[in-house]
Amino acid sequence: MPLIVQKYGGSSVADVERLKKIASLIANVKRQGIDVVVVVSAMGKTTNQLIEMAKTISTDPPKREMDMLLSTGERTSMALLCIALHKEGIESISLTGSQAGIITNDRHNDARVIEVRPTRVIDEIEKGKVVVIGGFQGVSYKRDITTLGRGGSDTSAVALAAALNAERCEIYSDVDGVYTTDPNIVRDAKHLPEISYQQLQEMSEAGAKVLNAQAVQFAKEANITLFARDAFNPGKETVIKDVSINEISGVRSVVYEKDIVRIYVHDADKTDWVLQYLEENQIPIKEFQVSGLAGDKGFRCAFIISTNNLYEWEKIKEALQEKLRDGIYINESLGALSIIGEGFSKNNNALIKTLKLLNSNSINYYGVNTTSFRISVLVEKNLLNQALTICHNFWLN
Repeated sequence: MPLIVQKYGGSSVADVERLKKIASLIANVKRQGIDVVVVVSAMGKTTNQLIEMAKTISTDPPKREMDMLLSTGERTSMALLCIALHKEGIESISLTGSQAGIITNDRHNDARVIEVRPTRVIDEIEKGKVVVIGGFQGVSYKRDITTLGRGGSDTSAVALAAALNAERCEIYSDVDGVYTTDPNIVRDAKHLPEISYQQLQEMSEAGAKVLNAQAVQFAKEANITLFARDAFNPGKETVIKDVSINEISGVRSVVYEKDIVRIYVHDADKTDWVLQYLEENQIPIKEFQVSGLAGDKGFRCAFIISTNNLYEWEKIKEALQEKLRDGIYINESLGALSIIGEGFSKNNNALIKTLKLLNSNSINYYGVNTTSFRISVLVEKNLLNQALTICHNFWLN
């Protein structure tokens, strides 16, 4: 019997009525003789509400306890969906990430999946049940509950699809796939019928609220085709797969990230301490640059971190400033604009055109980073939407 994994998130699980509709959709698939494993996100804004609830108690909540708290959102969704499936006459069972065998490292708030042991899931499938799993969560090798960061339910779904050798993985939300940019900012953003793993991963890592970057990596390694769809409006979809370079050359999308901070350290002797401090607080560095030689007066390092998952950023910033005083400068006024495409390392044409375009529109840039698939430019945060629209109109209209 064929097996598929479905993930439902966003506003598609916002309330009980929508969960009932999803249960009906799943029941129809199951009645066709297809085994179904379902991964669900928390309902609506539950995760944000839980974060705000914790902040009313403490501005510096322990990460471990935040994981215990936030994991309850998905548990509510999975239990209610199973109740709805029972009403549809479909046997089902809800499992937490740990019960489903999702093993992670011991980082909290942004754990990485290191292994999936789906023995319990397989047992329940063989009994004819639909298995509903809480996304976004797993268990560390220390037996602590962990969460996978924003978009982590995508990772749960794809990791399970790989471990179960699923026929495909369907990602359902409140949008009908991936667009060339954020349609909430640029109205004429174009729908992408298909996109490569690498390009979508670059989009995700550059801040686009599409699929989770780790989820795309799992799909690429296991060669699992992903289908991004609207849960209640069938028709359009984006297929994410291994696409020939000849089919996807040139600029494919323009994305942005606002929740970043650029940190400058002027003392080489303090750089090791800063890096160690960030590691101890489980804060990954996105980009790292050094100018000058250690010991010289002109030495300076600069790096970028994302504050999207940092509940305690103000505490971190205060500790850095107290330790380094005049030896550190923290810039929170910048955002990142990224041009995503293929073959940017072959020549400098795309980079030259992008920088000229920003200059001609009086938009200053404060840093540039390139890969074969991405050109990222730091601009002032208050000009980010303008820069996004200008670049999208130039490259994709």
